[in-house]
Amino acid sequence: MTNDLLGKLADLAKPRVQPVLDGKFRPAALANRAFRHAVTDSVPLIIGLRRPDGTTSVYETQVFDAAHPQADLNLPYAERLVKFLLWQKGGFKVTIGGPEAIGNHVREVYSAKGARAFDEDFMGPTTYERPFEVVVTTPDQVPPAKETSVSLGRHLEGNRIGFDLGASDRKVAAVVEGESIFTEEVVWEPRDQEDPSYHYGEINASLKAAAAKMPRVDAIGGSSAGVIINNRPMIASLFRGVPRDVFNAKVKRIFLDLAAEWSVPFEVANDGDVTALAGSMSLNDNAVLGVAMGSSEAVGYVNEEGNITGWLNELAFAPIDYHPEAPADEWSGDSGCGVQYLCQQGVFRLARQMGIALDQSLPLADQLRQVQKLLEAGDETARKIWETIGVYAGYAIAHYADFYTIKHLLLLGRVTSGRGGPIMIEKVKEVFAVDFPELANQLEVHLPDEKTRRVGQAVAAASLPAL
Repeated sequence: MTNDLLGKLADLAKPRVQPVLDGKFRPAALANRAFRHAVTDSVPLIIGLRRPDGTTSVYETQVFDAAHPQADLNLPYAERLVKFLLWQKGGFKVTIGGPEAIGNHVREVYSAKGARAFDEDFMGPTTYERPFEVVVTTPDQVPPAKETSVSLGRHLEGNRIGFDLGASDRKVAAVVEGESIFTEEVVWEPRDQEDPSYHYGEINASLKAAAAKMPRVDAIGGSSAGVIINNRPMIASLFRGVPRDVFNAKVKRIFLDLAAEWSVPFEVANDGDVTALAGSMSLNDNAVLGVAMGSSEAVGYVNEEGNITGWLNELAFAPIDYHPEAPADEWSGDSGCGVQYLCQQGVFRLARQMGIALDQSLPLADQLRQVQKLLEAGDETARKIWETIGVYAGYAIAHYADFYTIKHLLLLGRVTSGRGGPIMIEKVKEVFAVDFPELANQLEVHLPDEKTRRVGQAVAAASLPAL
């Protein structure tokens, strides 16, 4: 896929609410909507994604017939859809049912030598521990959807510890019969550490701090950035500095080893899912999309039945901006992904753009506080940063709403602290009112109180294990 083709698709997506610091922003939500409206002489495109447990997700849309003069737009439209679906749903096998040119394009791009080689490796050997595959076929040959969901957490009895691991800080809570009696936040720098004994020791120190506040520990639950499958981190930015062979030998069992040391029920989930769980528990309702804006963007979803789906929900790596010159994620190399917009990385990018000097010797959490202090002091440039992120969030959530049934949107994380959160909410609602009035009527946006925003995930994490 060339930048010219992506640019043609992006040309369909100029927002009516422009981010004040980003005139090039071209929202995926608007581009996809405009493409669907423009499609004539349409043919079906069905995308299936299979996971090792046999579950399959299916997405159906329409594209231009191969003979149509605008059929070249099918390629960026389909490739960006596949990218989003992979990071939303997960899967090692992608089936493309539709025009052959689209399937061949996706297979080429998502190959070991293609532009999305990172995704090919991540979704294959790294996460699902098997080769990644793209199958090109006709729409009627795409396997049917087979989804499952399971309940998560909500266990509040007993003396529990909950922890939440981010890339710039970690949080822990001591929870007794559903009430938090102690919380602690500790700034740490896990990403550059090569020895996982550092991570083990730091996490264990937080657990011991919480345990000291209770007569006993009945269960421990954790929330962690990264992909967590059966209590095993398959990949996580927290352990980016650990060599792959050491990661496979030690990091993948780090929570299993902690569980063995503490000898109590011990369960760890993806931080996004715990964000959504925290929202569902506090609202006493379901169909909750939780977005935690911290060191990265963590997204989780509790469906209409109050369950989690087993999807990845790693939307930090899903595209929300289709401009060909959108900023690239340093990890995957892809452009326009949420991680550059909806977390502290977005704050830093915009701060540098506006000439705000940050003390690079400080931990990332403290660098964020530098910018937040300017905002609290009434600095107009800092305010524009949060206004811009609020517009990003509005269009990103509108995009997410094409793939999730959302009744409640919950915004959490360090970036939402202080004055920044209300500024962002104001802009989210403006985007909805101007470009997505249907969302303004059906989706409630929630900004929890400061304590819940900062430690709510740790408290919800404590409810994960059953006694």
